[in-house]
Amino acid sequence: MALQHSNAPSRASSSGSGRTARSGVVHVNVRHTSRYTVVGNHLAQHRDLSLLAIGLAVHIQSLPDGAQIGIKFLAARFPESEYRIAAALRELEAHGYLRRTRERVQGGRVVTHTTSYNQPGGASSAPSSRTTPTPVRSTPPEPAVHAQAPTPPRASAPPLPAPATPDPDRHRAASDLLAGLHRTEPRLLLSEREVRRLAEATAAWLERGATPDAVRRTLTASLPDPLGHPAGLLAHRLTAMLPPPLPAAPRSPDPLQTCDDCDLAFRSPTPGRCRGCQDEALHAA
Repeated sequence: MALQHSNAPSRASSSGSGRTARSGVVHVNVRHTSRYTVVGNHLAQHRDLSLLAIGLAVHIQSLPDGAQIGIKFLAARFPESEYRIAAALRELEAHGYLRRTRERVQGGRVVTHTTSYNQPGGASSAPSSRTTPTPVRSTPPEPAVHAQAPTPPRASAPPLPAPATPDPDRHRAASDLLAGLHRTEPRLLLSEREVRRLAEATAAWLERGATPDAVRRTLTASLPDPLGHPAGLLAHRLTAMLPPPLPAAPRSPDPLQTCDDCDLAFRSPTPGRCRGCQDEALHAA
């Protein structure tokens, strides 16, 4: 559980105190004395992280050292899919709350070391007794002694997706979709340069079978308020929420043919004899 630092009192006000909110949330806070985790508002109220990423960060920060946080382990623990959990972990890496490094250990195994930062950029400062950054391992490594975690480098944004096959018509449809987003959501008014930058990523969605309406709903749903950087938010959603490629289309059956000898209908890519007549001709020879 997280201890919230706010202006609300530590205990609920009595019903006779006269303190009644006209609208919005009313906090009823009881001070925790055990089994709690301190979470900064920079995480709890993050403007660019999804709710799933924020909740996952809080869960990770509440775990003891050495706890398992692999994608498959988390997917078995929570109802979200491996795809959504992987996307949330990438969000936390991009914003400096997680750092994952791989190391080859004795026997050729590759293990992943994960470090959780309760305050990105603050790992080099002297930690307090109750807010120590929590290093967490997602795969059990060989015993090792780790020095204090260094300040995580600023993660670069992942590359935008692109369609596997160029298609001018699809690219044009993607550009039109982006240019018209402000008709649905006025805050998503993009510049011509931003439309050009995001068009390929949007075309990748269309190539994978997403309809323009489905893409538009995904890009305009549950926008933060205020929305500081519309193009950056769209780039993140187009990358982190990219649907999987369409499965290969089933092979259509061969057309019906009429046997040249017995007039029996059979399926074959080319005209000729049916299997029975072919066998008879083979035995007669």
